[in-house]
Amino acid sequence: MRIGTLVLSSLLLVNTTWASSYEYLSGFGNHFSSEALEGALPIGQNTPQKAPKGLYAEQLSGTSFTTPRSQNKFIWFYRLRPSVSVNPYHKIENENIQTRFSKQNIDPNPLLWKPLPIPSALENVDFVKGMTTIAGAGSPETKNGLGIHVYVANQSMEYKAFYNADGDMLIVPQEGKLEIQTECGFLTVVPGEICVIPRGIVFKVMIPDGPVRGYICEVFDGHYRLPDLGPIGANGLANPRDFLSPVAAFEDVNLDFDIITKYCGELYQKTIDHSPFDVVAFHGNYVPFKYDLANFCAMNSVCFDHADPSIFTVLTCQTLEPGVAAVDFVIFPPRWSCAEHTFRPPYYHRNCMSEYMGLISGSYEAKEAYLKPGGGTLHNCMTPHGPDASTYQNATSGELKPSRVGEDALAFMFESTYILQLSDKAMDEKFLEKEYLHCWEGIKNNLKLED
Repeated sequence: MRIGTLVLSSLLLVNTTWASSYEYLSGFGNHFSSEALEGALPIGQNTPQKAPKGLYAEQLSGTSFTTPRSQNKFIWFYRLRPSVSVNPYHKIENENIQTRFSKQNIDPNPLLWKPLPIPSALENVDFVKGMTTIAGAGSPETKNGLGIHVYVANQSMEYKAFYNADGDMLIVPQEGKLEIQTECGFLTVVPGEICVIPRGIVFKVMIPDGPVRGYICEVFDGHYRLPDLGPIGANGLANPRDFLSPVAAFEDVNLDFDIITKYCGELYQKTIDHSPFDVVAFHGNYVPFKYDLANFCAMNSVCFDHADPSIFTVLTCQTLEPGVAAVDFVIFPPRWSCAEHTFRPPYYHRNCMSEYMGLISGSYEAKEAYLKPGGGTLHNCMTPHGPDASTYQNATSGELKPSRVGEDALAFMFESTYILQLSDKAMDEKFLEKEYLHCWEGIKNNLKLED
């Protein structure tokens, strides 16, 4: 058990001096126990007649009660007040977030988006207001599919909190630090790290160091987990010990808070008269977590040929069909390349899976002149893609010696079995780069009959 922290205020919103790092619980998928006040967790049962210290017991279930134990996700909260409220939700207007996709917004072409502009100082944009949907498939009503979003913000969520009833949210910062307060405690997440907030967990995002930008992938079916390693063995890729979850921390704040939920793709809001972050203790395995991508132990070919990108999978959310992912989160970190007699960049490819690519920093090896940090590309199901003409020329004429790939760069991919439909915002010509197809100009027929 790990003892957490108490943040106490009955009159004012806590003016927290955000720490550069917090204490965390280590491990992926563990059953954690944490309390901010010693003795707040009941011993030997979940719902005693009177919970310790006058707290309320409340369970949050991430799977059905009867899901097999190895896959069951739940957490028990012990909190100052239960989550029930006398105030109803009401629908609020939202132009940027979309989860119901129109078949009119389908495009078989390779697509490239510019980075979403950082809001000006005259705008007040928090994390929820700054979310913009790019693409997706399926529907949260049937718990099947995904949504891909980008976010920008220049304002912290002060008296506001958010939870996503539609699915788990994988957050990939590209610029700026996020301080995330959750019902389970605090997370600091910076570019080069990721975090996952499970479906239903209440959180808010503070931005202590200025404007932020990044990416989000939410999954409607299942939960993110570590990929199987197969013949790799017991170790490698993302190791469980490197995933970090918060310790319990609560605040006793008696002021109005707006609670916003994303429910079937729409935003709803209600107001409560206290902080929702009043969980004094918890135990369970349904918790937020973060991961430093620098800890990823990359595997690759050491003889010949270019390995499939699946070898770089950090997290996956599988469909009911074995080996087929609703989403694979894949990264392309700095690494050594030493394959002999091999075309080393990503090969030309048509894929039954859809591939959304983002760039956190540096330049991507196959699209150096096009994909920018904060931007994205989409190569949907069966859309041909691969290196641009100059990358091909350099790769086929350069000396093959051991070399570093992607030095000072970090790219990633959301790969999905679903054919992604585009949001209305994604079709905006101010955001969509129309010149992308020109990157393949100059590719020509090099047939040599004498070979």
